[in-house]
Amino acid sequence: MTAGGVATTEPGPVKRWVLGARPRTLPAAIVPVIVGTAAAHPFSRRAHSPAHSWWYALAALVVALAIQVGTNYANDYSDGIRGTDEVRVGPVRLVASGLASPGSVKRAALMAFGVAGVAGLGLAWATSWWILVVGAACLAAGWFYTGGPRPYGYVGLGEVFVFVFFGLVATVGTYYVQTFSLGEATVWMAAVAVGLLATALLLANNVRDIETDAVTGKRTLAVRVGRRAAGRLYLLCVGLPFIGVAIWAGVSMTDVVHAARPAIALLPLAAAPLTAAPARLVSSEASGRALLPVLAGTGRLQLVFGILLATSLWLWIPWVA
Repeated sequence: MTAGGVATTEPGPVKRWVLGARPRTLPAAIVPVIVGTAAAHPFSRRAHSPAHSWWYALAALVVALAIQVGTNYANDYSDGIRGTDEVRVGPVRLVASGLASPGSVKRAALMAFGVAGVAGLGLAWATSWWILVVGAACLAAGWFYTGGPRPYGYVGLGEVFVFVFFGLVATVGTYYVQTFSLGEATVWMAAVAVGLLATALLLANNVRDIETDAVTGKRTLAVRVGRRAAGRLYLLCVGLPFIGVAIWAGVSMTDVVHAARPAIALLPLAAAPLTAAPARLVSSEASGRALLPVLAGTGRLQLVFGILLATSLWLWIPWVA
């Protein structure tokens, strides 16, 4: 097979499905779960036994990962049958490259969504049945991103849905199933930071594909606002979480309880150097294949920031609790 005119080795039967799942996007599923769990840990003991809380966290992680993988396969299938991946410069797509049939990719998407549904059903049975409504909305959002007669990803709404579902819903939802509470301001602030970095991950993908998406009629937000404005929006999404952390640390220093430990709140700032390389590329005149490192760099940033934020919350919130 070829990619951009360059001969490449065709991946094996297992590797092609791993590549199709798009591992570099998985931090978007992992981070909200670890952040929500870290915020919940001192309170979860009041609602569940510690053992149950960990099982609920694990089930939430399975749901999040399965929805992410299912969405990626569904995106591969829908874009593939529409022909919008024919001139793609990003990671391999199964349908467009002929590595898998549309039917098999669709079945893979439905299987992943099925795993999410089973795990979500268990969580709902153990916690609250309204979780099923939220889960159904997440599955629908995953499928209709590029699927259905009017995919919202084709009209520039993908970033909005990613912010809501992979930021607010996933983080606060993980917190809820362990505490039976929707949390306080700190949890929601953390969810906003997580959502912004998830949005940056999608923007990294869409800025890279802006030229080919425009040709194929995929009107992503990046296509709609243009390369320069989309780049600025990316910088805003990766910068605001750090500004939020600095504000949070400043507020904590005015609190008698937390004033002795400002470094705890500042911990996520240690991830700031990871913004440099992708920010430089996005701010340059680079386009297409030259922007491939931005997606990997953004995924790395999201994961490291998420781990540091989770650690910060784990150490900081017990002082409140």
